Amino acid sequence: MSMLDMNCTHGASALAPAEIAARLAGMDGWAVADGMLERRFAFRDYHETMEFVNALAFMTHRQDHHPELKVTYNRCTVRYVTHSAGNQLSDNDFICAAKADALYAQRAGA
Repeated sequence: MSMLDMNCTHGASALAPAEIAARLAGMDGWAVADGMLERRFAFRDYHETMEFVNALAFMTHRQDHHPELKVTYNRCTVRYVTHSAGNQLSDNDFICAAKADALYAQRAGA
């Protein structure tokens, strides 16, 4: 089952470094920075940026796994970490990253 088809779970365990590396290998644009899973998304303008942010907010609310966001005119940086796993990365972070990628791809095709 792909990360895109999964849903976040409460009590997710922290991943080992090898597990993080394996998951990261299949995710273009994502990197680990300061212990968080991070990607910067680019848009044409503020309107597109905010459309993405609102769609992301809806998805993350449904997953009950909320990112740290930095929003500017035509960029949005998304950062995930699982606080309940001791501020470590868990499958929840990669699940939401995959879903964020799908939202971005969907908007790019619109």
